[in-house]
Amino acid sequence: MVKYSKGKIVKGTVTCIEPYGAFMSFDEYYTGLIHISEISKGFVKDIHDFIDVGDHIYVEILDVDKEEAHLKLSIKNINYKINGKTRKHKIIETPSGFNTLAKKLPLWVNKELKKIKNTSNTIDK
Repeated sequence: MVKYSKGKIVKGTVTCIEPYGAFMSFDEYYTGLIHISEISKGFVKDIHDFIDVGDHIYVEILDVDKEEAHLKLSIKNINYKINGKTRKHKIIETPSGFNTLAKKLPLWVNKELKKIKNTSNTIDK
């Protein structure tokens, strides 16, 4: 388990965003909250303008509650996006699309039905 301490910068995953802040997960024990006041030095209208659920970002630890395994966090004074944003790749549809599946499905179903029929015949004997 990673030792968390005040002032340390660690990487975590954004798990939930509420109007008042963003929740994060770090390992199987520790979670944390970035309060909306710790998102940016300027006014924050919508936290989604800065981070999204699923993002892997760096955060600065402001305080540690070891009994509750909870961290108070900030991103306003650090470059939190260093290799943090998950890159989204556009899904490119193949020219045949689902046609291949549509053609193969009846063959797969028949094959499995024959297996089931053969299995049930051997049980009855």
